[in-house]
Amino acid sequence: MIGGIGMTELLIILAIALLIFGAGRLPEIGSGIGKAIRNFRKSIKEPPEIDVTPEEKKLEGKGEEVKKEGGD
Repeated sequence: MIGGIGMTELLIILAIALLIFGAGRLPEIGSGIGKAIRNFRKSIKEPPEIDVTPEEKKLEGKGEEVKKEGGD
């Protein structure tokens, strides 16, 4: 039993998936889900990117946004 789902429920879910997607599409869907999980885990483990923009440039960009919003 996986998280409260028994073998019977898993078989029913698999049968419904076969009916909806067909036998040819299931491997594609499985590999897509696997790639998504791998990319998610990889993104969690990687350190965040470092912003190397000088502080002056950041402030100038914010000032322009404020001017554009205020000039309606």
